[in-house]
Amino acid sequence: MKRILYIMAACLLAYSGASAQISPAAMQKWKDRKYSMFIHFGVYSKLGGVWENKPVSRGLSEQIRAHAAGLYSDTYEEVAAAFNPEKWNPDSIAILAKNAGMGSIVITSKHHDGFALWDCAFTTFDIIDATPYKRDILKELSEACKRHGVAFGLYFSLIDWHFPAAMPISGHNSDSIPPDHHTYNKNQVTELLSKYGPVSELWFDMGSMTLAQSQEMRELVHRLQPDCLIGSRIGNNMGDFTVMGDNQEPDYIIGVPWQSPASFFHETWGYRSWQERGDIRKKEREKLTSLVRVASRGGNFLLNIGPKGDGAVVPFEEEALLAIGSWLKKNSDAIYGTQPDPFHVPFSWGSITSRENRLYLHLMTRPENNTILLPGLKGKIAKAYLLEDKTPVKTSASAAGITVQVPAGLDVSQWFKVIVLEIPGGYTVPPVNIQPLNKPLVLDNDNAFKYFSNATVDYNTSFTSTIQNAWTLAPASSGTYKPVLTYAAEEKGKKISLRLGANTSEVELSNGEEIKLDNDVNSIKFGGLYLQGPMFSGVGGTHGDLHTLDPDKPWPGNNGKPWVKHAEYKNSTSYTLPAGLMTGYYVLQEISSPRRQQLLVKVTSGDAVMVFLNGKSLFIQNNPYKKDSIVHYVLLPLSEGKNQLVVKLFNHFKRSLPFNIDYAVPQVYYRKTLPAMQMEKGKYYPVSWKLAHPLTPHDEMGMPNLRLEVSKQ
Repeated sequence: MKRILYIMAACLLAYSGASAQISPAAMQKWKDRKYSMFIHFGVYSKLGGVWENKPVSRGLSEQIRAHAAGLYSDTYEEVAAAFNPEKWNPDSIAILAKNAGMGSIVITSKHHDGFALWDCAFTTFDIIDATPYKRDILKELSEACKRHGVAFGLYFSLIDWHFPAAMPISGHNSDSIPPDHHTYNKNQVTELLSKYGPVSELWFDMGSMTLAQSQEMRELVHRLQPDCLIGSRIGNNMGDFTVMGDNQEPDYIIGVPWQSPASFFHETWGYRSWQERGDIRKKEREKLTSLVRVASRGGNFLLNIGPKGDGAVVPFEEEALLAIGSWLKKNSDAIYGTQPDPFHVPFSWGSITSRENRLYLHLMTRPENNTILLPGLKGKIAKAYLLEDKTPVKTSASAAGITVQVPAGLDVSQWFKVIVLEIPGGYTVPPVNIQPLNKPLVLDNDNAFKYFSNATVDYNTSFTSTIQNAWTLAPASSGTYKPVLTYAAEEKGKKISLRLGANTSEVELSNGEEIKLDNDVNSIKFGGLYLQGPMFSGVGGTHGDLHTLDPDKPWPGNNGKPWVKHAEYKNSTSYTLPAGLMTGYYVLQEISSPRRQQLLVKVTSGDAVMVFLNGKSLFIQNNPYKKDSIVHYVLLPLSEGKNQLVVKLFNHFKRSLPFNIDYAVPQVYYRKTLPAMQMEKGKYYPVSWKLAHPLTPHDEMGMPNLRLEVSKQ
């Protein structure tokens, strides 16, 4: 009766009220945390990567249910029946996280094996009903986190290898979610967000939900807990923050809240008894390096531990966490609540975090001549010192910037040293992507500073998406300047948020003057169509170099396959290629032009497409609505002589892949003149554009032909 009443109450809670959005305060609190603990713990922990006395090296140890021969569902239930983690101590875990300097804990409430670490009303394959342990791990850990001032978060697998109505085990884990399984997931998520107090984040993983399913799940989470942040692996760009690939540390600027999940060992996340752990000092430095780099780029670092089957933390992992925690106690001001590195150039000696009136220089290696130049930095430095012990540091200012003299003999071989520059009046650094404006200037994708996210339909179809382009104009003379937008059929009808100096406005790319492209299609010679594939592939990236291809030679490399010429393929004709999950094809066509000229091409593809000319990427886009086909228009900047067009086609959701390369389209573009703007010599004027009303903040802009021409009147 208790369970029936709970189910009724949960359902009423789940489907009442309006969906809420994350409050700015909750988002800022999450971003300020910087460093959190991930925990992979479950029935698989008892096996420790071993089945029938043999190490299982295929796959990750938390996925041993899928990779060990003979480990069937009923056999796995027998493993659960012996899972009794008597050494699991939630207070010790919360205290370890706190002493390690971690602001929250995210634990695997349910991994792919379907085992629930809580007293679940919708399955008996849980910690209470299926094991001798009989204690609700999530309840006790959430209470321990509350006692010790650590935020509580949950991981939840969207796939389930134990639920009968779910898709069976696959090799890629991006399985669709049948309706009954989706209902089951919603019921479990409702429980998780109703029984255990505030949940800081819900970290979904794997599976391939429809857009409607992802939207429904997002609304459910925010209805139950408005300030529970959702990770991007919910799919279809419905996350509140974007999750990097496992152990990925991006070296580019991400324009949305983001997190980098990391394991101690790339081979596994769950406990592996036979894992070679190596030199602990190297591991400590490795993970501290990751933390600092992620923080300096504006992200959060989520570092995983995999407790043993008896619940004990692996001593190697505990020791490393506490060592990093000791460093953080001395240098906490340089990590928590900081802003990213304000400079737009890399530094060989280390990384920078910042605040409004402070810079923190994280020395990872000794700089050449013990000297650091911070180029273009302006501001009066009141104090400069080592953060850990306040040892003074000398600085000097010049036209080139500010120079910092690193104390001689400073040892950074194991633990990084942090130099603080206090600048009470604030500081400035050179703005992003300065473009001298001494003659007519064209701003486009080639010379833009880009802000990125991840466009994610599901885990296997994620790619790095561009969400904003930015420049800074530096006029050589004062006066009136005329900005003119040009675009083509791909951009026509879209709305952009355009910043010109101090003004930001919404501009619709319509009602522009139609102008014929300065080209002569009849003078262009189109070669035959060559095909490469099918190949196992993701959305982005390529299998090899696309510069100066020889259709008569294998690709990629000497061990590749030859390009196959299809004499029967013609431009402006649609074809269908056989395809399955994670399938890529490349179509190659050589184009000979008597002069430099632009050519508009219409490309039809399936789940995603990339367009390259002479090895240079011009366009990437996925198919977020999973339509049967998608059409895009891309301007090809042909060089005189031979050019090579390569179209990468990608399929994931269907059984076939359409394609068409069509030049028989109106060879026109559009010009839209904007109001004139006044600019003064010696001042900077920021310029940027992004989609005005994207479905989500993570959507690829997809505007390959958009340009802004700026000239003095």
